[in-house]
Amino acid sequence: MLVRIYYEDTDAGGVVYHSNYIKYFERSRTEYFRNRNFFVAELAGNGFVFPVVRLEIDFKAPAVHDDLLIVTTSPLRVGRSSITFSQKIERQNDNKVIVTGIVTLACITPGFKATRIPLEMRQMLEKEMEQLN
Repeated sequence: MLVRIYYEDTDAGGVVYHSNYIKYFERSRTEYFRNRNFFVAELAGNGFVFPVVRLEIDFKAPAVHDDLLIVTTSPLRVGRSSITFSQKIERQNDNKVIVTGIVTLACITPGFKATRIPLEMRQMLEKEMEQLN
């Protein structure tokens, strides 16, 4: 997924404000699922909500106004009711790694109870992990 950095994304020092990277990660995960025909609103309507329960992030280099960033998302682990993704943000013009992260999502009901990941989603994630290894 591509993200263009606008002036509004930057802080007083002219670099991307740190919390914005979390938004870019979120967008990339949403697009990851959308590209595989899993839609967040539809999943929630069917009783499956995926909040972030753990986030580890490493800031490697700054991004600045007008940079074009590539945000990638890859599954690392699938549990009964959790998914862990590896995420990376690189600057497009020089492939410089800007941020890396590991994000864990829980699968819960709208009533905040853990529930199993839908079978079709689990199978897709497991297949992708096999292809990555």
